[in-house]
Amino acid sequence: MKIIGAGLGRTGTMSLKLALEQLGFGPCYHMEAVFNDLEKRVPQWNGALAGKPDWEEIFDGFSSSVDWPTAGFYEELYTAYPDAKYILSTRSPESWAASFGGTIAKLIEDRENAPPHMQPWLEMAHGVIARTGFPDGLTDAELIERFEAHNEAVKQTIPADQLLVFEVRQGWGPLCDFLGVEAPDEPFPRTNNRAEFWDLVTGQN
Repeated sequence: MKIIGAGLGRTGTMSLKLALEQLGFGPCYHMEAVFNDLEKRVPQWNGALAGKPDWEEIFDGFSSSVDWPTAGFYEELYTAYPDAKYILSTRSPESWAASFGGTIAKLIEDRENAPPHMQPWLEMAHGVIARTGFPDGLTDAELIERFEAHNEAVKQTIPADQLLVFEVRQGWGPLCDFLGVEAPDEPFPRTNNRAEFWDLVTGQN
């Protein structure tokens, strides 16, 4: 693993995934990879939740990773991959709380009403997200506080020279400088707004 994302979901992780792949650091693991192979990948992450991760198996075929579930295990991953570069994708805490509350939190909190084949994935996702500090039922103020706490904890864990704190609105410049590659002569990817999130999830129903 060359690049590991410690930023939470809804911080532009899908756009960052596409950007990393465009720069030659793909395939990039994202929760989408779990969507695409629930039978294989949900048990792998349940193993990680139980304290028995097999990172080589989980990330087999990938050279980078962003989004949850990865972001929930940044400490363990830093131990496993101490020479990797780390990216903390972020955004304003208020906008993140609104986005998370209107997408992931809503989906997780209603998991008992999901189609049966999606429930094991949602239980795993709930476990990872709660482990990261976001159990069900948090207020916006609590979400903001815990979002900021997560970001600070990442900064305290990963050495500054291995960590890029990045907002996707900054575009190619900071990312390419950090990775030591030239910036493409085209717009930075922009994708996975709230409507696209629900399209992706409902496509699994």
